[in-house]
Amino acid sequence: MLIREFVDQDWSQVWPIIREVIGAQDTFTYDPAMTSEQSYAVWVEASPGRTVVAVDGGRVLGTAKMGTNKPGPGAHVATASFMVAADARGRGVGTALCRDALTWAREQGYAGMQFNAVAESNRSAVELYRREGFAVIGTVPGAFRHPTLGRVGLHVMYQEF
Repeated sequence: MLIREFVDQDWSQVWPIIREVIGAQDTFTYDPAMTSEQSYAVWVEASPGRTVVAVDGGRVLGTAKMGTNKPGPGAHVATASFMVAADARGRGVGTALCRDALTWAREQGYAGMQFNAVAESNRSAVELYRREGFAVIGTVPGAFRHPTLGRVGLHVMYQEF
């Protein structure tokens, strides 16, 4: 598996992953009715941010976007988001994408990385982020409407560099 910079030709494989993830409504706060064009505008980061894909052969298995969490006085903290194709989960794609984002953020001189909205029901992601050095620093109770579990909390997770 190779992680590389996103190029426009990747969108035909990235969009189905995004559509699948947001359509499930069980991990991301994105509107499941987002179009391809709207998703592109949200997912593909302009410089100095970065969007990458994890590929195996010619197939995109997952994608990540990263950049500054908030502008101005908060610009020293990075953020990132990750999506992995359903049939590629459990194969280390998410871990590789997370490690790539952390390496990038450190190289860019950020002081840490913050995830603003990790559904507490997304146990695999929470455990992955903890393994990679993140801590839950707060949870907004009932802030995420899970399709089968009802309202669950959204974690704010952080790692200081």
